[in-house]
Amino acid sequence: MRVLLVEDEKRLAEDLVETLGAAGFVVDVAEDGKSAWFKGDTEDYDVVVLDLGLPQMDGLSVLKKWRAAGRSMPVLILTARGNWTERVDGIDAGADDYLVKPFQMEELLARLHAILRRSAGQATSVLTAGPVELDPRQMRVSVGGSPLALSPLEYRALHYLMHNRRRIVPQHELLEHIYGSDDGRETNALEALIGRLRRKLGTNIIETRRGFGYTISVEGETAPEASSTTS
Repeated sequence: MRVLLVEDEKRLAEDLVETLGAAGFVVDVAEDGKSAWFKGDTEDYDVVVLDLGLPQMDGLSVLKKWRAAGRSMPVLILTARGNWTERVDGIDAGADDYLVKPFQMEELLARLHAILRRSAGQATSVLTAGPVELDPRQMRVSVGGSPLALSPLEYRALHYLMHNRRRIVPQHELLEHIYGSDDGRETNALEALIGRLRRKLGTNIIETRRGFGYTISVEGETAPEASSTTS
């Protein structure tokens, strides 16, 4: 899952990058409001962690500009000020949740997972597809109840596909969300990764739609329709 972290406090930003990376996220960082607005307006993120007290453009203004432009990615606001009027302003501007500094990293991760779950219309925290279960909070995957060891990249790919199981995910999108936009990986690296993941899962839940991308397909369920987007 790809997250945009907008934070100008260098030490906190470094700690957040480490925590989010260890939790399976691909992290892009912006240190001021203008660069945050540009990244959020031109790149696709699964979720944004947005500080309000930013140089060049405050976080609330950044959020308002995103929403006015139709950018709908979930946003978790961070602030050093905890008064209720500011929280109301943030929610009214389009924030999905609010966290007051200082905070525990475990709470931040729990709130991010809850936001992602709501954005995907999921009722429970554990993602399920046939015999496969993925717990994002524990970063655990099991098949038929038996634990399965995956590499970080394999986990990211499976998590993203299961999170988006109601649609076909183009190859270029999956590349960006598991490697990052600046990695430069080619589609053959992704195909090799998916091949390894299929072998480990031992089940055909990852379906390739030639010319379109990948989707989670479970026997007995209606498969997503292919759109005009190419991979």
